[in-house]
Amino acid sequence: MTMLIAGQLLAFTADPFTVPPEDAARHETRGAVAVADGRIIATGTRGAMQARFPDATLRDHGDALILPGFVDAHMHYPQTAIIASWGKRLIDWLNSYTFPEEARFGDPAYARRIADRTLDLARAHGTTSLASYCTIHPASVDAIFEAAAARGMAVWAGKTCMDRNAPDDLRDTAQSAYDDSRALLDRWHGAGRARYAITPRFSPTSTPDQLSALGALWAEHPDCLMQTHLSEQTDEIAWVRDLFPDARDYLDTYEAHGVLGERGLYGHAIHLEPREIDRLRETGAALVHCPTSNTFIGSGLFDMGLADTHRVGLATDTGGGSNFSMLRTMAAAYEVAQLRGRALHPAQLLWLATEGSARALHAADEIGTLAEGSAADLVILDLASTPVIAQRHARAETLWEAVFPTIIMGDDRAIAETYVAGQPSG
Repeated sequence: MTMLIAGQLLAFTADPFTVPPEDAARHETRGAVAVADGRIIATGTRGAMQARFPDATLRDHGDALILPGFVDAHMHYPQTAIIASWGKRLIDWLNSYTFPEEARFGDPAYARRIADRTLDLARAHGTTSLASYCTIHPASVDAIFEAAAARGMAVWAGKTCMDRNAPDDLRDTAQSAYDDSRALLDRWHGAGRARYAITPRFSPTSTPDQLSALGALWAEHPDCLMQTHLSEQTDEIAWVRDLFPDARDYLDTYEAHGVLGERGLYGHAIHLEPREIDRLRETGAALVHCPTSNTFIGSGLFDMGLADTHRVGLATDTGGGSNFSMLRTMAAAYEVAQLRGRALHPAQLLWLATEGSARALHAADEIGTLAEGSAADLVILDLASTPVIAQRHARAETLWEAVFPTIIMGDDRAIAETYVAGQPSG
């Protein structure tokens, strides 16, 4: 049965980092999305859609704004329970909060409970797809993919591999990292909407042998994504330099072991050297900006100018990131860019949280757009969700003035509805 989802409609027609932002989107004040079998089959004005699909069921969201569902390109579902923990930088954060919590995921029941909680929180904030790190425990991977399948969500995830500089109960080996990752990949990659991501945590917790083993696995399965961290904090970079004295730079610790490529996702990427910037552009690898995390644990300010030349996604980085909301993440991205002398346009912020992140995941044919054939993953934004937003919205003279207060001040109250594969969450 066909369903029409009606409201204001905002669909991107171009990358707003490569064309004037105002020219990058199509806006219908009375629009509708036609959905059947979990897919978008048409978009247009409400009148045209009703004439074309006269027998369709109508879900009318009034003046609310219809967007592609938000895409969170980098997060850690095992850190959900420790989000907003006080006062640590990266290495201390891992030792004080992350590693003790991740050790609990040896219990499959606990992993399932947190996976369910994470995806419910994400969906309540308008996120319909995400890329997550798991723990070293294969059951943690099963848990997130099973939870995603139960909700119809597209999720990228993988076993986090570490064979040094981690507690004994969170270490694997080069061989077990390869074997476990390959078995999980065979089980989950392409099963429904599940996609496997090969996942070395970062160079300090993987020996060269483990990085080489995972690089070999990636070469055997080049359609998979590979996700890791890069140049998050200056003391981390100094540590990498000590651990890899022959490397030209941080990125070279990956490149030398086959862990650099077009389908690579490199989280943070704040303190990059010129060579690293050039190589990331040459390979087409994706950088993932995690602004609330970068400010919360004092990492630094990402250079959004890289989005003019590189593939860039946006992410909460839960739980180093301090919020599940991609709206809050967009607001933080705006603030970080302001501190670097650039005022991001609302179109650029919304694009980063939807199609930009989908492109980073090499999934823009499936998620992040309102194109025909795309999954019917949608978020419906109430642009007057709180009194302070409503009074500012009332003065808006353009679409972008109407949307911007919700980007800057919105939270889960602004999420009027979330659809996953055409199914409403409410």
